[in-house]
Amino acid sequence: MRPKLSVPRQLALEDIDSTIAYYAAEANEAVALGFIDTLESVFRLIAARPAAGSPHYANALAIPGLRSRPLKRYPYLIFYIEREDHIDLWRVLHVQRDIPARIREPNG
Repeated sequence: MRPKLSVPRQLALEDIDSTIAYYAAEANEAVALGFIDTLESVFRLIAARPAAGSPHYANALAIPGLRSRPLKRYPYLIFYIEREDHIDLWRVLHVQRDIPARIREPNG
């Protein structure tokens, strides 16, 4: 099966940008770049095997098809839904956030 194109929602892009800015300011550039590398790696995994993500939040929030994948070495989860022709990237959230509330945000 051919990997699917990942299409991030605006909130996902904002999550990523704010996390990179945080790591660059509070840690250092190497940590921020490591986050980007790890994120890209997980995006490739999702594109190749979208069904491998956890459906936990889909069940908990009653959002059919919602899946999540953790980032190694960073306390974040990527939330997405597999569509027929692409991966719909919803959010990239810190594991200590109120995930149900953040997923339910407008455009979330």
